[in-house]
Amino acid sequence: MSELRHDNLQSLGWRPFFQAQLSDDLPETIRPARVCAAHRSRIELLGDGVPDAVDRSSDVAVTVGDWILVDTEGPRLHRVLDRLGAFKRRAAGVESVRQLIAANVDTLFVVTSANRDFNIARLERYLAIAFEAGAFPVIVITKTDLVESVAEFRQQAAALSPGVIVECLDARDEHQVQVLRNWCERGQTVALLGSSGVGKSTLINTLTSGHQETRAVREDDQRGRHTTTSRSMHPLPDGGWLIDTPGMRELQLVDMAEALDEVFVEVAELAEQCRFSDCAHETEPGCAIQAAIAAGTLDADRLKRYRKLLSEDRRNTETVAERRSRDRSLGKFYKSVLAGKQREKGNEN
Repeated sequence: MSELRHDNLQSLGWRPFFQAQLSDDLPETIRPARVCAAHRSRIELLGDGVPDAVDRSSDVAVTVGDWILVDTEGPRLHRVLDRLGAFKRRAAGVESVRQLIAANVDTLFVVTSANRDFNIARLERYLAIAFEAGAFPVIVITKTDLVESVAEFRQQAAALSPGVIVECLDARDEHQVQVLRNWCERGQTVALLGSSGVGKSTLINTLTSGHQETRAVREDDQRGRHTTTSRSMHPLPDGGWLIDTPGMRELQLVDMAEALDEVFVEVAELAEQCRFSDCAHETEPGCAIQAAIAAGTLDADRLKRYRKLLSEDRRNTETVAERRSRDRSLGKFYKSVLAGKQREKGNEN
C-alpha cells in the first residue's frame, strides 16, 4: 500500500500513524478517505479515487475528521482507522454514552470574546476537553474593538494553564487574524470551540476567505445566533483544514480526570503534598491545598471550580450500574445515620 503515501493524502492530514494501520494485503479497491462531514445516514469524503459520500451504518461510530477505509467497489465504508485523538461528550439520556464531536484535530481554537461572554469556568472546561483529545489549545479572544484594553482578559486567560497561548483580535480584521496562520498550514487540522455569539463564524470567514452566514448580535445580551447546524471541514488558504462545530454553551465532561489535572496542575501538585493520600482538602490536618489557600497562593474559587468539574466528570463517566450501586450505598448510609439519630433521641427520652 505504498502508493497511499500520496501527496494529496498528506495535505489532508495523513500521518505515519494512519499508514501503520494498513496491511500490505489490502485489496486495491480499498482506499483511505477523510470524513469532511458526517450526517445521520451518510458521510461525505475527501481523498484520491474515493466517492464523494458513502452510506453510514447506525452502529459505526464515525465523526468529522476521521480517517476511514472505503471499498470503492461498493462503494461502502470498510472500517474506521484508530484516531490520534477525539473530542467527545456525554450524549443526552440515561445511559453513559459518548458522543463524538470531531477527530484527529491538531489545534483547538478556544474562542471567547471581550464582553460578557468571557467566562473563566467555561474556558477551563474547554481546555480540559482539548487536553483530553490531544489537541493543542489556543485561546482566541475576539471582539477586541469593544474594549479599550484587553490586558485583563489576556492575563486571566493566560493564568488558566501553564504555557497556554492567548491571542486577542478582531475576527473581522484579516491582518489581526494572521497570528493564527501558523496553526493552519498544509496538512494541519484545527477546530473551533466556543459558545454562540463569540464570533466563531466571523473568524471562520476570515480564516477561509469564505462567506459563512452570520446573524446580528442581539443588543440586549450581546449574543449572536450561530448559524452552523452540523460539523464540517473547511479548506484553509494556507493548506490546512478547519473543523467547525455548532455553538455548544455547555459541554458535559466525560473521561477527563487526567485532563483536568493538566488544566488545574497547581491544585493536582498540591494534592500530592497532603499528609493523607485520601485527603478531602477540607479540614484535614496537613492539607497542602488548604495551607496554600490560607497563604494566598491558591484561589479558593479555583479549587471550587476544579471540584465541580471533577464531580461532573465522575458522574458522567460512571455507568448506569455504577451509578445505581453508588446511590444504593448512599441510601444505606443515610438510613444508618437516620437510625442512629432516632436511637439517640429515644435514649434521651
